[in-house]
Parts: sequence; C-alpha cells; structure tokens
Amino acid sequence: MEKLILKEYPNARPGEEVTDTYLNFLADNHHCDLKKVLFATSLCCDDINVSTDFRRVLARPFNLGGLGGLPYAGFTGLVAYGHHIPDGGDAFIFYGPHIGITEEGELGKMRRPGQKGLTNSCGALMLALDRLTRTDEVYIPVGDEYDHQQTVLERTLMPFKQQILSAENPVKEITEVAYLVIERQIRYLLERTITEFNCERVFLLGGVIVNSSPEYPDYVEIRNFEKIEVESMRTVTSQTAILSNQAFKNL
Repeated sequence: MEKLILKEYPNARPGEEVTDTYLNFLADNHHCDLKKVLFATSLCCDDINVSTDFRRVLARPFNLGGLGGLPYAGFTGLVAYGHHIPDGGDAFIFYGPHIGITEEGELGKMRRPGQKGLTNSCGALMLALDRLTRTDEVYIPVGDEYDHQQTVLERTLMPFKQQILSAENPVKEITEVAYLVIERQIRYLLERTITEFNCERVFLLGGVIVNSSPEYPDYVEIRNFEKIEVESMRTVTSQTAILSNQAFKNL
C-alpha cells in the first residue's frame, strides 16, 4: 500500500509520523506550550479523517470545516475560534481535503472499517465530479437549504470545471483544486479576522490526507507549514466591517 500511495503522493508520510513531527516542531522549534495551543481543523466531516491524531495532545479542537474541507464556519466561526485561544497561547489550524486509495491503486475510493465493499473518498468531491461530468445537460448547482454545504462546494469548484475534466486524472485533480480553494479561503478569512485573535502567533498546516484500507495507516502529504505573526498581519489587513458589531466581540 505504501508504494501505491507514494507513487501518487511521493511526499506523503504516515499520519502518526506527521502528528509527532509537527507537535515536536511546535514545542521544540517554536517553544509552544502545547497545553495552551488551541487546535482548529478545516477538514471534511467524513468520519474517516482521523489519520492525524493532534487531538491526542491538543485538547478541545475547533471544527471550521464541512463537506470537502471548506471552512464553512466562515467569519463567525473564525472570530469565535480567535477569541477562545488561551491567554498566552497559540493558534494552530490544520486544513485540506482527503482522497481514498484502494489496494489496487485506484484513487477516489476506499474500503472502510467494517465494510467489504468500496465507497467514495472524498464522497462529496466525487459527487461533485460526477455532476461536473454530466453530458446530458449543463449542470448548475441550485441552492438547497437542506444540502447547503454540497451546493456551496459545487459552486466553488464550478469555475475549475475545464481544468478538472481535462486533467489526466480528474479524481486527483479535483482534490488538488479543493486543497488550493481551502487554503485560499482560510487565508482570506484569517486576514479579515486577525484583529480578533487572542494570541501572537498562528500556525498553519495544510495538506492532502490519503485514506487507505483499515489494515494500513493513512498518509498525509503536507503542502504548507508556516508561522504567522499576528501583529505583523494586523498592520496590513483591513478589518471586516461586521466585526465592529459588539456581538462579534463577545463570541
């Protein structure tokens, strides 16, 4: 399984290794008090996404993401997260999409714990891909309050339709696009809410989670790790108007 994963994602490492590496990096290189680090994720809400176990050390994770990994919590969620950081602590946000791989090397599918058959991973991204490939009609995601996240995900991916469908492997490409979209949205939200963060540093860790079969560990290919000094960002960003509302100050 490792050879199959590394063929597609050559820089991927087992989830446990990624967890230990970056927790140690935070503690040893950046002198973070891990008891005062508030962990947040913008990952798909799929139950399979437990390949990294930062929560083993970093308690009380704040969930920003939903289907596909987009940060649906938005301004309100990120402001609340920024307010909840312990005094003297740091922010640590882990984000990205996920993709399954079978024991035959097929991407976009996986065998889940307790199941014999295969299911899609990421299911939301594979559903979006299926709808993007329709040839009988031009597919336009229509808003549905009972399927809000999937609609938003598909609308967000729609501008990349040609790029995705013309790729050598559209399953892999839609995952790549999702990563870039998630990262862009996280940065956009962070730039406009940074004045509300109760800390001096924000650590970002972005990557693609690769889900394998239950007998094997999942892997993560890290794409970005960076430290953002909150004060330096405050001097170059413009505060979002809604943050002036007193209710936002008390989230």
